[in-house]
Amino acid sequence: MTTLSLSPATGRSALPFVDAHHPDRPLMVHCYRPASHRPENPVVIVQHGMMRNGDEYRDFWIPAAEKHGLLIAAPTFSDAAFPGVDGYNNGLVVASDGSMTPPQHWAYAVPARVLEALRAGGATTRTQAMLYGHSAGGQFAHRLLATQDHAPFAAVIAANPGWYTLPDLGRAFPEGLGGTGFDDHRLAEWFAYPMQIFAGDQDIEENDPNLPAQPEALAQGPCRYARAKFMFMFARTQAAALGMPFHWTLTEVPGVGHDGEAMSRAAAAFWFEDGRIPPASELVSDAGQL
Repeated sequence: MTTLSLSPATGRSALPFVDAHHPDRPLMVHCYRPASHRPENPVVIVQHGMMRNGDEYRDFWIPAAEKHGLLIAAPTFSDAAFPGVDGYNNGLVVASDGSMTPPQHWAYAVPARVLEALRAGGATTRTQAMLYGHSAGGQFAHRLLATQDHAPFAAVIAANPGWYTLPDLGRAFPEGLGGTGFDDHRLAEWFAYPMQIFAGDQDIEENDPNLPAQPEALAQGPCRYARAKFMFMFARTQAAALGMPFHWTLTEVPGVGHDGEAMSRAAAAFWFEDGRIPPASELVSDAGQL
């Protein structure tokens, strides 16, 4: 249970949020609520990149919010409260001594509790949200699906992650799900969820200092675009070998690189404009944010 409700005003708002399982780790939820929004309208939870810039990622979604009456909520995990990749990308799953932390303390549980707080505050009557994450947020989003109950999420897009947690119980987390206590049943649930991997086909920089470069990441490919294809093929092959239904899709976004704003526009069009992926000329403006 969360410790407070969230009632975003019309327009932009920044609401302090204290999660009951992380009372010493305050968050900020950056929201946008258009005047046209009604409580029954869709909710989009947006996971920011490594710059911890939830306010900017919220703003990337404002045009879609105005066009479609969406409520946008971007939980922001500050580096002070959730330091480094272990605090955000890797979800506090592994403690500093290498042991596994209790699952109720994993950061991946926070978005569902943000939705609960929005419901408690009367901002929405929806029982499910759409979840979108880009870059580090894409790492967060797909690991959330690997480790959490799927019921709170009507759809999930993981866009341009730097690398992936593979659906493999024989590899230690975060490379795989080994050590988490999960079994084949968890893999089957993950494979069955219609997770969307979005990959900009120009996200091909191999020397980006922010591109994960540990051996486990390099084994997935030299760039984010290659790693998305590796992840999808690995998962599809793994599901087939285990005889499990596989409902993931890989969507390439032509002409787009590591651009958080452009990928947000692509995700919004895909979800709310009948699966459309706009051309790069419609998606790309100035450089997006990580």
